[in-house]
Amino acid sequence: MTGAPAPAAGGSGSTPVPRGGTLGAAGVSQAGLWNIANILTMVRLLLVPGFVMLLLHDGGYDPVWRSFAWASFAVAMITDLFDGHLARAYDLVTDFGKIADPIADKAIMGAALLCLSSLGDLPWWITGVILFRELGITLMRFWVIRHAVIPASRGGKVKTLAQGTAVGMYVLVLTGPLATLRFWVMMAAVVLTVVTGFDYVRQAVVLRRKGLADRAAAMAAVAAAADAVRVGADREQRVAARRPEGGIEERVAGATGAAEAER
Repeated sequence: MTGAPAPAAGGSGSTPVPRGGTLGAAGVSQAGLWNIANILTMVRLLLVPGFVMLLLHDGGYDPVWRSFAWASFAVAMITDLFDGHLARAYDLVTDFGKIADPIADKAIMGAALLCLSSLGDLPWWITGVILFRELGITLMRFWVIRHAVIPASRGGKVKTLAQGTAVGMYVLVLTGPLATLRFWVMMAAVVLTVVTGFDYVRQAVVLRRKGLADRAAAMAAVAAAADAVRVGADREQRVAARRPEGGIEERVAGATGAAEAER
């Protein structure tokens, strides 16, 4: 990922830091909802119902309408490549984008798989394997999000490209060698889907164990610090409890010495 040049004094936002002051909560730049990354995500979401209508138009077997459906699917896949990159590169990450981007990804791919299987072009087991994996990995990300974020692996990106290519070929009405080729491309996508799914599960287990271990270590450190503070406080109380007695003895001895001096 390539980042945009950082602004001159203080972050990526447009709010300057007051001279001699501090940057408070109100001064922290927040990317607005209407930025290019979020707009691309919204476009991808809006393309889903349009894609379904084009693919299923006239029974779903008209080559012309299938070509239109392929074009909308291709646009959705292209926006998927750019919106996340733009959000990270230009500091346009928002809560809406974090939620809407994966939803848009799963929606367009899920819609394509379900429609193709309902038309009889794609076996249901392939649709089931891919959707089960995608849904499972999404839920697993939420499972470990308190401990760490599972990064997108290179294999995952290759898997997404393979899935998009294979589904796009199935959306088109292909015959002959191209129809055979698309089957093998889809098989490669299924293999990558399963393999990368297991890899994400392994990462999730490792990250969660590490997160739990770090949390336990942090709690132990806090408990040790609290014990040290308590021991120190007890020692100070014992010392303070002895000080008044010593002070009385010293004052009595001083008074006695003064009386003897007067005699």
